[in-house]
Amino acid sequence: MTSIRREWLMITLIITGVGWIVISRPPDNHAVTVSPRVGFMAPAIVLPQLDGELVSLESFKGQVVIVNFWASWCAPCRAEMPTLERLYQFEQTRGLTVLAVNSTLQDDQANVARMQRDLGLSFPILLDYEGTVGHRYSVCMLPTTFIIDRQGVIRQVLFGGPLSEASLRNAVEPLLHEE
Repeated sequence: MTSIRREWLMITLIITGVGWIVISRPPDNHAVTVSPRVGFMAPAIVLPQLDGELVSLESFKGQVVIVNFWASWCAPCRAEMPTLERLYQFEQTRGLTVLAVNSTLQDDQANVARMQRDLGLSFPILLDYEGTVGHRYSVCMLPTTFIIDRQGVIRQVLFGGPLSEASLRNAVEPLLHEE
């Protein structure tokens, strides 16, 4: 084989290889992945409140959202509720909301209503009757708290409790400054 033929063969192989790489690359997919993990879009939440009104996480887009999974029989959950209420009352005007997702599958609706009344909780309390949202968020323990930014991205997951006001403020304060 002459050197000219060898060079043409190499050029042809290189062009074929580059063409193959371009053709076989994965498509540009800018779809945002939904997952209950830090850095991913938060999975959808659409659940009823005690009065039956449906509340969706999507309706709070543009706000910083604390999604807290809890049950009335869970002592750490009960202990952190006043902290969540204070933070909600103080930071609501800056764009913070709290969605308290009760694991109603493991709880009693009457106990949820009593706890809401006794603790004076004003943020939305959502009832996860079948545990579908808890499953979607891979909640394995109560309480579990997700901090979601204004774009709907999970920025932090906090396991266990009771959470201190300082730790919650540290989690949400930077997000409240973001647009």
